Amino acid sequence: MQSDRERAIFEAGIKLGALYHQWVGTPISQESAGSVESAIEKSVVLQPFVEEITVRLDRKQMKKNLFGYSELAGLMFDAEIVTRVNFTYCRARLAPQDGYPLMQVVECREITPVSDH
Repeated sequence: MQSDRERAIFEAGIKLGALYHQWVGTPISQESAGSVESAIEKSVVLQPFVEEITVRLDRKQMKKNLFGYSELAGLMFDAEIVTRVNFTYCRARLAPQDGYPLMQVVECREITPVSDH
């Protein structure tokens, strides 16, 4: 059986992996990047165990092609997600590192519920 910590880490990883594979290749421009960031955040936050997500796309990497737009690439992502399973929170990132869009667990912590007594 998985611990809450293991489940929170798994959920963060699976959400970031899905985000990456779902959105890479999307037509994008510097002008549309804000609405794409918002759409990704609004989509991912609907999923179970997601507490919050922030997505930023590196506009400097968006070079127009022959048709006037760019394609969203993995190295453009800077995303951070917080998942929660019961009282365990996991913060994880999808960000460029050494030329590759790596995912990493930033922090996992358990919050002890405060008793009303």
